[in-house]
Amino acid sequence: MTEPAPPRLAVVIPCYNESANVAPMVARLDAALAGIAWEAIFVDDDSPDGTAARAREIGARDPRIRCLRRIGRRGLASACVEGMLATAAPFVAVIDGDLQHDETILPRMLAALDSGEAEIVIGSRNIAGGEKGEGLSPIRRLVSDAGAALANAALPVKVADPMSGFFALPRPLFEDLAPRLTATGFKILLDILLSAGRPLRTAEIPYTFRPREAGESKLDAAVLLEFAGLLADKALGGIVPLRFLAFALVGGVGVLVHLAVLGLLHGVGPIGFGAAQWAATLVAMTANFLLNNRITYRDRRLRGPRLLRGLVLFYLVCGIGAFANVGIAGLLVRDGVAGWGVAGAAGALLTVVWNYAVSSTLVWRAR
Repeated sequence: MTEPAPPRLAVVIPCYNESANVAPMVARLDAALAGIAWEAIFVDDDSPDGTAARAREIGARDPRIRCLRRIGRRGLASACVEGMLATAAPFVAVIDGDLQHDETILPRMLAALDSGEAEIVIGSRNIAGGEKGEGLSPIRRLVSDAGAALANAALPVKVADPMSGFFALPRPLFEDLAPRLTATGFKILLDILLSAGRPLRTAEIPYTFRPREAGESKLDAAVLLEFAGLLADKALGGIVPLRFLAFALVGGVGVLVHLAVLGLLHGVGPIGFGAAQWAATLVAMTANFLLNNRITYRDRRLRGPRLLRGLVLFYLVCGIGAFANVGIAGLLVRDGVAGWGVAGAAGALLTVVWNYAVSSTLVWRAR
């Protein structure tokens, strides 16, 4: 019996709740990559709809189909990283599991890499011949366009579709870049382009973005905030953790919420300052918790009963932080170490660091 040829191309498919799309994806890859030795690696973030089981069921009959089931960690970018590091194929491609990307251009992407024409090949909706079609709602289109503009302002090499989740590159190049990747959020392509340390030779191949056939979209306005955080992380050289930057940004939003509620209740309304201050604090803390759950800790998002339990823990964490803020600031002023402005800033910084550290380990601890 002749042994099958080792794969030249590994197609990595990050997925969450894509059970209905697994079999159609395999069939489409089989047709598109006829004559090419390939394998598909479904990286599933423990989907409750049985995505991993469906992939394994097909893999039991077809050795080209593999599945990595991740428990206790989530995120499209990190799923792509793990999938690309799990193959020995000389070339790797990433394609979404929702069937919106056009798999028929994969042979052209592979040919461009194999010939040395490019170091990374991107499936693009934004060049001649490519279209967003009906695959994006007006809101998703706005997010995509805004993200592309934001990304190109920082990229060392301009690409028409930096928001693309459909691309391919040589595995050795990715292996070299992997330790420098932030690997958070939804857009791994931008992370790769920013982490290379030099302008990569790119090629873009047009395709038409298809409407989603099953499952739910993961693209929303929060992706823009993740984008901004990724750009800030790269600008700072990774000195400050990306998650801390997001936590601090959410804290800034909380300050605005606090002032708005305080103004409505006390500045405009009849409520006394003390009562209004407590109410504003509670509203701001709640807003911070919900935003952090949605953005900062998106990969550890709390749901159901755990959401309520996390909110109570967050109140306690922030309460302790507030007492520490007042205590440290008061001590600095009393001892003449610093004026009230510096003392207040020091107390606020301590609060942010405390809240972040304890929230990460207690409220949104990795499972």
